[in-house]
Amino acid sequence: MDVLNPRQRSHCMSQIRGRDTKPEIILRKALWSAGLRYRLHHQVTGKPDVAFPRSRVAVFCDGCFWHGCPVHSVSPKTNSSFWKTKIEKNRTRDERVTAMLRDEGWTVIRFWEHDIKSHPVKLAGHVKRVLRKVTRRGREP
Repeated sequence: MDVLNPRQRSHCMSQIRGRDTKPEIILRKALWSAGLRYRLHHQVTGKPDVAFPRSRVAVFCDGCFWHGCPVHSVSPKTNSSFWKTKIEKNRTRDERVTAMLRDEGWTVIRFWEHDIKSHPVKLAGHVKRVLRKVTRRGREP
């Protein structure tokens, strides 16, 4: 049972941000330290958390709860049918956005929140390798 009344719960949920989250900031700092310069919430399909428009690489930071992480996702005890539907819609939207971006010529990278918190430097290295690969591919005849 929820320890908060509906009004309190509504207030708590309204305070959750959709941008500039802790995992996003951790990843951005690692990318910046790796010498990568990027755009935030670039106006392209899905509004990626981090974008490299020239290379057409989009990076998303997926929260374990909100996107249904297979490792860390916990099913809420209250209003479980609502949350199950909500998270499933988020996952479906993620798949649709990824497909649309790929159709538009973008390379899409998705990281889980727990990976960002555990290995930000490793993930920044991965992004750097993808950018190099995409750049080389773009220069080929």
